[in-house]
Amino acid sequence: SLSNFPAICKTEEFLQLPKDIVVQLLSHEELETEDERLVYEAALNWINYDLEKRHCSLPELLRTVRLALLPAIFLMENVSTEELINAQAKSKELVDEAIRCKLRILQNDGVVNSPCARPRKTSHALFLLGGQTFMCDKLYLVDQKAKEIIPKADIPSPRKEFSACAIGCKVYITGGRGSENGVSKDVWVYDTVHEEWSKAAPMLIARFGHGSA
Repeated sequence: SLSNFPAICKTEEFLQLPKDIVVQLLSHEELETEDERLVYEAALNWINYDLEKRHCSLPELLRTVRLALLPAIFLMENVSTEELINAQAKSKELVDEAIRCKLRILQNDGVVNSPCARPRKTSHALFLLGGQTFMCDKLYLVDQKAKEIIPKADIPSPRKEFSACAIGCKVYITGGRGSENGVSKDVWVYDTVHEEWSKAAPMLIARFGHGSA
């Protein structure tokens, strides 16, 4: 069930599970999901299935969601405005804490150790990006199980002839030629867990057509 969570969380059987089992499942370190929105939506769907009896369990369910792993726009526009959450002080406090953690992540403000920002288990991923003869700002994830190519967040600055490599859960792109065909010192970092781009310190020397590993 941990590896098949994306399918299981949408079933009637999941919605009928007792609270203790749902909490154990959603908080499990081995839960496999590449999109934390599935966990958040599963928690809310379980609550709403029997709202009168389950609404008081919302804070406990929200603690199982790695809220700071949600995309920033989703966290601000969907989660922070959810009426069910704002009606409960404890639930709202959890979301406010997640927003503070998310801002620190986006600003590269040190290591964020909050439980709401702890990465979940993910499978190996293959990303496609870049171009040699034309400017490109696209990033794609190859989903080998579903046999699909999924668009991800665009590279903030279109470029060509740059280099890319991965360290842990982050993809680094360096240099290349920018929109005015000038050689760049830029370093951009894509966080595959939080699905966010951020700009890192530039290289000392502008480069293009180079390699990295």
